[in-house]
Amino acid sequence: QVQLVESGGDLVQPGGSLRLSCGVSGIIFNGYTTAWYRQAPGKQRELVASISSGGGTYYGDSVKGRFTISGDTAANTVYLQMNNVKPEDTAVYYCKIDGRFNDYWGQGTKVTVSS
Repeated sequence: QVQLVESGGDLVQPGGSLRLSCGVSGIIFNGYTTAWYRQAPGKQRELVASISSGGGTYYGDSVKGRFTISGDTAANTVYLQMNNVKPEDTAVYYCKIDGRFNDYWGQGTKVTVSS
């Protein structure tokens, strides 16, 4: 059974940093594309960043230069380092793996950027 568990969401001040974690079980994340999405209140879910099985990365324009996606194969965990956060980064952040036959989602972790 594949499970993705996000953690690390918190209340953070503008300009601060936060690291989100996506613990993966039941599948080896680096055999697939893993992505972070976010959904702000009243908005559609959007792709934030992704990392492919080959290590290639993608970032949405709104987070480019501020967020970094990375993976730890030993821990089977994917991270999202968020620096210089802005109020518009406030959202529930979800981890997703594009499996061979199914897509797998975590339950989300809430990030609030506010002073």
